Amino acid sequence: MNTLKNWVLQVVSLVHTVKEDNLRWQAANQGDQAKLKHAKVLAENQLANELKMKSLALEHEIALLKAKNQAELDMFKTKCKQDIKDYEHYLASLDLLKAAIQNRYAHLPEAVAFTIHHHAKQLLNNMWEAQDSSQKIHYEMQLICFMTAIHDDAQAQVVAADKRQLPEKTITLLRQP
Repeated sequence: MNTLKNWVLQVVSLVHTVKEDNLRWQAANQGDQAKLKHAKVLAENQLANELKMKSLALEHEIALLKAKNQAELDMFKTKCKQDIKDYEHYLASLDLLKAAIQNRYAHLPEAVAFTIHHHAKQLLNNMWEAQDSSQKIHYEMQLICFMTAIHDDAQAQVVAADKRQLPEKTITLLRQP
């Protein structure tokens, strides 16, 4: 029994020794531990402040991007509305041109005037739908040349003594690939 008692006393003594060592270590390092806790709290606060600042900066940047995108969208809508208005004016001009051809060349079958009108409309559509600006300019120049030829032919018809003349320049352009 003594052995058991001694053994228990040694275990208790060992536990007390470990606890005393731990208590001494904590007492010796209490200042460092307090500094670490304080530094941890400061770091957490600093991190929270940085996150809040970054969040505010991101919100501001998002608001700027939204405003910029809205302005660009409004400008694009305005440009599209103007493009549609311009396109409608072009089509109205082509309709007037068709009527002028029908009046000046009354002796020609109506299909000829429609073919000339259709070709001019096709050139307009090609110009309008072109993605590349150089391609757009190419089609625009073709349309201008075609419209000029029609105008020249119409003027020649007014001046000509023979009212049964054909729109030669226009027909020549229609024959080109």
